[in-house]
Amino acid sequence: MKGRLARAVHALLLLDDTPHRIALAFAIGIWIAFSPLLGIHTGMALAIAFLFRLSRAAMLFGAYFNNPWTIAPMYTAGTMLGSWMLGVSPSGIGSISWEAEGDAFYKSLWQGLQPYIGPYFLGNTVLGILAAIPAYFLLRAILLRRRRPAVVAPV
Repeated sequence: MKGRLARAVHALLLLDDTPHRIALAFAIGIWIAFSPLLGIHTGMALAIAFLFRLSRAAMLFGAYFNNPWTIAPMYTAGTMLGSWMLGVSPSGIGSISWEAEGDAFYKSLWQGLQPYIGPYFLGNTVLGILAAIPAYFLLRAILLRRRRPAVVAPV
């Protein structure tokens, strides 16, 4: 895993575009990673990259921060943030009847999760923006530092 991540970061640093545009594409990808529109992240990233002529690789790299290992913590944090922002108590999740079967289970699940739809959308959108801003500035700084011409000492 570490080798794959290192290769992906290295490839990101070698993209042929300005540091601003690469960092912008990456930051938008990070925002997409937190997007509550689960299941369409790749399509969103490619459509936005194509529409604004941004790096597809940088956009997808950011969007893929949401993956099977990070999805639960990311969406939980976003939903908790949204719950806090909207004043919705997170204690309602406990009302779901996990041992129910068939239609009773789905009815219980819907009733238990319905109050969190708004917090889910709001919190994950806000968290995506809050994550994208530092991601842009951090990657841009790294790219500027890596691309700065080396100073040759006089002989």
